[in-house]
Amino acid sequence: MLLSRGLAALTLSFLFTLSLHAEYLYKDDVVNNPKFAEQINSIGAELKAKTGVSLYLVMVRDLDENQSVADFEKKVSAEVGEPSVIMTFIELQQQIDILARPVSLYEHFNKAQILSPNATFIGSVVSAVMFARSYDEAKELIVNRGGTILPILAESTKGGETVQKYSVAMYNGYSDTADQIAAAQGVTLSSSAGNGSKNFIDIIRLIFYGIILYGLSRYVYGRFFRRRKKDDNV
Repeated sequence: MLLSRGLAALTLSFLFTLSLHAEYLYKDDVVNNPKFAEQINSIGAELKAKTGVSLYLVMVRDLDENQSVADFEKKVSAEVGEPSVIMTFIELQQQIDILARPVSLYEHFNKAQILSPNATFIGSVVSAVMFARSYDEAKELIVNRGGTILPILAESTKGGETVQKYSVAMYNGYSDTADQIAAAQGVTLSSSAGNGSKNFIDIIRLIFYGIILYGLSRYVYGRFFRRRKKDDNV
C-alpha cells in the first residue's frame, strides 16, 4: 500500500515536472530532444518574466483532415490564453505561421521578416527578379528580408540531419521573435541567441548567392559577349 502511494506520488511529481518543463515548447512531435526543449523553455520563461507575454512553439507532424493552420492555432490560443504568441510548424506540410493574441502584439515583432524566405539583401534581390510579378511584390520581397526560419528549412538534408535542421530553424525563429518582443518593451534577453545565429545565416547566404551570381555572370559572358566577339572577328 505504501509502495503504491509512493509510486503514485513519484508519478505525479514526474508529470508535474515534465509539464512545467514543456510549458513554452507547447507541443513537439518532430524534434523530441530534451536539450532543444530546455533551450526553448529557457527563452520563453525569461520572456514571460520580463514582458508578461507567453511565446509558445508548437511542432506537429500533420494536422487533422480538413483542419487549417489557422483553425489549429485558434484552438491552441484558446487553451493557453492571452497575451500570447504562437509559432506553429507543420512538418509534413512544411508550413509555418505565427499567431498573436491580442492582435496588438503583432506590433511587437515583424512577422513578415521572420518568415521571409530570404536571409540577405542579395537573396531578396535575386528572388524579386526571378519571382516577383509586380513592383509592389518585388518591393515587399526586398524589404522583408532577414528570415531566420525558411532559409534554413530550404537547405537540403538527409536522414537525422533533417530533424537537426528543424531544431536549428525553429530555435532561430523562436529566439528572433522573443528578442523582438523583448526589445519592443525595452528589455533584453540573456537566454536568447541574439544576433549571432542570424549573422551566421547571413554569412552562409552571402557566400551562397555570391557563388550563384558568379556562375550567372560567367554564363552570360560566355553565352553572349564571347559569341559577339567571335561574330565581330568574322
